[in-house]
Amino acid sequence: MPVNEGYQANKLFTDLFPETTGNNVNGLGEETVRQPSPFFWHPADRHEFGDLQHEVVGYHRRAEEITAHYTPDAPRGPKTIQKSETVVEKSAEEWSAAVKAFTLAHEGDLVGITPMDPLYVYEGYELNDPWIIVIGVSMDHELLNKAPATVEEPDAGVEVAKQYNRAARVSRELTNYILSQGHYAKAWAGPFASALSMMPAAIQAGLGQLGKHGSLINGTYGSSFRLSAVTTDMPLIADSPVDIGAEDFCASCQICTKACPPDAIFEEKQMVRGVEKWFVDFNKCIPYFGETLGCAICIARCPWSRPGTAPKLAAKMLARRASKEQRNDG
Repeated sequence: MPVNEGYQANKLFTDLFPETTGNNVNGLGEETVRQPSPFFWHPADRHEFGDLQHEVVGYHRRAEEITAHYTPDAPRGPKTIQKSETVVEKSAEEWSAAVKAFTLAHEGDLVGITPMDPLYVYEGYELNDPWIIVIGVSMDHELLNKAPATVEEPDAGVEVAKQYNRAARVSRELTNYILSQGHYAKAWAGPFASALSMMPAAIQAGLGQLGKHGSLINGTYGSSFRLSAVTTDMPLIADSPVDIGAEDFCASCQICTKACPPDAIFEEKQMVRGVEKWFVDFNKCIPYFGETLGCAICIARCPWSRPGTAPKLAAKMLARRASKEQRNDG
């Protein structure tokens, strides 16, 4: 597919768009802060995109190698156990260290903690757990970089599916660990959304910064990772957001915008539910996403995602900023 040239959205998908556009549901142009609204990745009875969702993610459009990872037999972790009646008492500092060590010892690559915020909960849902533990699992970049996937060459889509399952396993293992200690916990895993909006929680938990392509950029893995989470009432200590210089980098980088065949990535930040942020045009993105079994071109081509590159880029961008500030002060 030529980069940004000659792409025509498949009418098989565009004809199924409801009158309400995805961008409107997501709050593009809104100046008031509000909770996110359920849409495409939520259960079909929660939004107007059910027919489009069915066509895009229906198994009949997927390669067998991909669908094998989304069946009931897929390895997504243990069933939830009963919470122990015996509550193990530890300090918030001790529990924070314990859940992080457990996560990293059970297939997790990244982990951070943040307090619950109503803005992390989709409209129409309710979450009262005070803490969110956000988990990241890295992807094999060589496989991801084969995006876009096709039925004949599904490697990128298979890798995404495998890592969604790994993220689910980590969250479920951690949930059972917390339950075994007498505290409440619930696992949250993708790709289908429920009550919890993981992206803003992950930013606050220090897993990365939002990139121009609408995904997180991490200081180790770039955008080559997937998320899951656990909410809990276990006493914990919050982590802080990180600054790796991705904001400065994305402001001038055009790689993902040029690599996106449907031209769905805005070159400038947009006002979205009262916050100026990077934004991806859902209406342009989703037809191509459907045709290519999940696309992922933008995160695969992101310079930060190349193995070993993110730490160097972060150091470079932060040093450049510090030098600029020093010159301005002088």
